[in-house]
Amino acid sequence: MMEKNRYAMVTVDTEALPKRAPHDHVQRLMWGVHERGTAGIKEMASIGDEFGIKHVFFVDQCGAWSYLDETKEVVRWLDAAGQDVQLHTHPEYLPDSFWAEHGLARRPQYMNQYTDDARAEFVIKYFRDLIANETGKPVLSHRAGSFRWNASTIRALDAAGVRLSFNNSTTAVHAGQCLYSEPTNLPFAWSNGVIEVPMTEKKILPKVGKSEWWARLTYPESPYFRFRPWWGKLLLDALSGSPNFSIFLLHSWSLLYWDEQGYATYRNDQRVEGYRKLLARLTKDYDVITSAEFLDLHARGKIKTTHTVDLARAELSQAAPVTSPGKVRA
Repeated sequence: MMEKNRYAMVTVDTEALPKRAPHDHVQRLMWGVHERGTAGIKEMASIGDEFGIKHVFFVDQCGAWSYLDETKEVVRWLDAAGQDVQLHTHPEYLPDSFWAEHGLARRPQYMNQYTDDARAEFVIKYFRDLIANETGKPVLSHRAGSFRWNASTIRALDAAGVRLSFNNSTTAVHAGQCLYSEPTNLPFAWSNGVIEVPMTEKKILPKVGKSEWWARLTYPESPYFRFRPWWGKLLLDALSGSPNFSIFLLHSWSLLYWDEQGYATYRNDQRVEGYRKLLARLTKDYDVITSAEFLDLHARGKIKTTHTVDLARAELSQAAPVTSPGKVRA
């Protein structure tokens, strides 16, 4: 098959956070098993297989700490299914007992607030090992929960041998979730050698008097992100220009809906079928790749980093406010 020389990665934040289900969090939010039907990671993987692609499943085991055995089963199943299992971290949900057991203070809560490299390194290595022990493979990529990260996170990735960061997001900066974002949709290198793979985002011109809006390339629209109501219509149109590199963001619950209590629930297969149509279009124009394939393509010069960014820009103590570029480099 001829290479298209356009690359996309379909990333799935695989998580079971406490407030998004009333009970059976892993069953409901990762596997997507509900009383009226099922739409979760197995369905995503199956649809991907129809088009010969594998997803990058960023698995969080922090937010579902009381379901650890179940999340390990998720990791094993995804790996056995040939999916790309990587690291996602929501340590803010870990119980006080976890921190006490490891002789650490429970604060600061969020990774973007960490002032101690050792704390960041502990989190990355501990949860890296939980995944690697199940898959028998090195962890290559990381995305911080809610894109909450700073320079300590990137240094921790280097110390842990995790070569790819999927954390750069202007949307997250404007939401106050991180300190800095490089205004680009293309891969770049941090000054310590970690390669950054930015979220694919687009600036949306706001109404007069309103703050600016940024939209992520995601499926589907989500109430957890600040989108214009019409961005969903533009989701597929965003591919019409065929940028050379794109990152899609999904969650393990992206094929579900939200009920009146704010819990994920199965309603019908409309989003399942919509996702099938999305992948049908995506795979016509892009080679959809995994973390290992990204690194191989980078080593062969097929995917290049555009520039190197001084990690000092993301230091908690001296991060400069993000600029508001008219458009990102893509």
